[in-house]
Amino acid sequence: MTEHIVKSYEDELNTLTAECARMGGLCEAQVGDAVDAVVKRDQALAETIVARDARLDALEADIERKAIRLIALRQPMANDLRKTVSAMKIATNLERCGDLAKNIAKRSIVLNEAEPIMPLTRSIERMGRLVQGRLKDVLDAYTASDLDRAVAVWSRDDEVDEHYNSLFRELLTYMMGDPRTITACAHLLFVAKNFERIGDHATNIAEIIHYEISGEELVSADRPKTDDLTS
Repeated sequence: MTEHIVKSYEDELNTLTAECARMGGLCEAQVGDAVDAVVKRDQALAETIVARDARLDALEADIERKAIRLIALRQPMANDLRKTVSAMKIATNLERCGDLAKNIAKRSIVLNEAEPIMPLTRSIERMGRLVQGRLKDVLDAYTASDLDRAVAVWSRDDEVDEHYNSLFRELLTYMMGDPRTITACAHLLFVAKNFERIGDHATNIAEIIHYEISGEELVSADRPKTDDLTS
């Protein structure tokens, strides 16, 4: 009987981790599709991204409900408690990444009404692919319980900031040079900011993974940051 209870408890923990990883895969796809929707001016894809967001919301709520139930009924301690709380926190960050991907998709629909500005589109794509790669790396670290890989994502946070600051300057240059581009550039600025925030969530997830595995927190103040000229 006791062995059965222990097995059931382990199954619940493993299910929680697996569902969080599955949610991560869906979120990563949303972000990748959001990049494509902007670059390829694909309205149908953008609308699909918006419609799929409800699935991420439902998964986040389900993971939170299962984690709270596990804590209440099983009273996990030490590693198991960190694993349970981490799944809940990671799911929250993933849900927010999904919201940001949805916002990017909505902006892309509006951008389709304006003439494309190819140099800016290429800059947006570079930033979007960088963020997508960071999200993939941190989710791989979570699935593999790879502490070093999580720390590597965390330590490269400034790369996204550098891309954002560079793109911000590029957008300002276009707007000052041709006022007709102001509306499109403003939407692209929001797109860039949303990608930057997805990068921040990837960093948050790296910190959560580090705490789950080691029991110690990474301190953001210790990470070198690029001067943010846009704040």
